Amino acid sequence: MTAETTGLRALKKRRTREKISNAATRLFLEHGFDHVTIADVAAAAEVAKMTVTNYFPRKEDLALDLAGVFVEMPAAAVRDRAPGESALAALRRAFLAAAAGQDPVIGFSGLPFARMITGSPALVARLREFHDAREQALARTLAEETGAAEDDIRPRVAAALLGGVHRLLFEETLRLTLDGRANDEIARIVTGHAHTAFAALEPALGDYAVRPGG
Repeated sequence: MTAETTGLRALKKRRTREKISNAATRLFLEHGFDHVTIADVAAAAEVAKMTVTNYFPRKEDLALDLAGVFVEMPAAAVRDRAPGESALAALRRAFLAAAAGQDPVIGFSGLPFARMITGSPALVARLREFHDAREQALARTLAEETGAAEDDIRPRVAAALLGGVHRLLFEETLRLTLDGRANDEIARIVTGHAHTAFAALEPALGDYAVRPGG
């Protein structure tokens, strides 16, 4: 198998995934998440049901298709922190950049999508699972980055505090969206909240997981 063949297969898979995701989102917004079946999505995307479930094992993942990025974003920010930068500073910097860019991953989803999520108990529950998975991923990364012993609770404590801030800011972005606020206004408000929330953690985490070399 040549590199070109492998690349074409990867491109085809990505396009198929996007086609399924786009069809699902359109149907969910038109009819509501709970009223659309996997068979409906397959028909709209012109693929087999098995193809849909191969790409999205759970129906909820069709609606929350940025889950992988959502879960890994804080951990990635910690891994990519600059020399002399703490985990807290890196996460604050990453969040503020995402807010400035009105990134859908932190909640800038638009009113119809926000209503769809909050109107479905299944999606609310799945989103809660993603928040938990994100905190766990962050705890693992903090443990690796600090060389913590297996019984050292500090990475989990830090992840719980930082994950709590991210969860709060996401929920606030969602609430403001449901209130009908424009994205520019939401970004301004959430940015202010982020400064307040991360500053509250500074006494506890300001010097935690600082990358050497600064």
